[in-house]
Amino acid sequence: MPSAIPGIPPGAVFIVIIVFLFLASALRVLREYERGVIFRLGRLIGLKGPGLIILIPGIDKMVKVSLRTHVMDVPPQDIITRDNVSVKVNAVINFRVVDPNRAVTDVEDYLFATSQLSQTTLRSVLGEAELDQLLSEREHLNQQLQTIIDRQTDPWGIKVSTVQVKDVGLPEEMRRAMAKQAEAERERRAKIIAADGEFQASQKLSDAAQVIEVHPIALQLRYLQTLAEIATENNSTTIFPVPIDILKMWTDRGAPAKG
Repeated sequence: MPSAIPGIPPGAVFIVIIVFLFLASALRVLREYERGVIFRLGRLIGLKGPGLIILIPGIDKMVKVSLRTHVMDVPPQDIITRDNVSVKVNAVINFRVVDPNRAVTDVEDYLFATSQLSQTTLRSVLGEAELDQLLSEREHLNQQLQTIIDRQTDPWGIKVSTVQVKDVGLPEEMRRAMAKQAEAERERRAKIIAADGEFQASQKLSDAAQVIEVHPIALQLRYLQTLAEIATENNSTTIFPVPIDILKMWTDRGAPAKG
């Protein structure tokens, strides 16, 4: 039978095709952030990558694992706080695979397992906190969530770096109650500030009275200053100043004599 390619025997073409198919199935290229967990006849033999790796077709099987940080959104969870307030809380968790061998062999699906563990931990930890703690001590709760989840995912070869509570959804009636509480708090502060101002003003008036008692002429000066403030421009009121000494003379006549 004549060759399909002139000058090349048919057997050589067949061998080239077999070699090409073998290399296509045996050679793999892994990126810098990827690792390959290799199983040979079902038995774990080790980790390969990054770069070019060679597999035995039909014998070796590779599971590719990414070492980049995964950012997972935890769906909103219905939580009842310790003070019996129903809220919806969602969060975001950042984690990465540090041991691909354990991530493949010790857990069936590490992404799904981490997601479910994050949801249950979020409900259990935040359910033990009060609403005020959930709103004001969020950093402490984030640290507590990260510690618990990281401790439970460590046997899977997964490192949890951060857990952040994103949003706390409050019922409408609770929002109205908190708005009334905040308004009452502002009114309380305003009354305290006003009372403090009155107290400071009374102290200043007391000091002024002591000065006038020692220097009676200060009252005359204050009287003239008040007249100057009243007799402003475009004012039709006519002011006739009366010397305070005259008033004092009349008041002294009506006063009972001492002794």
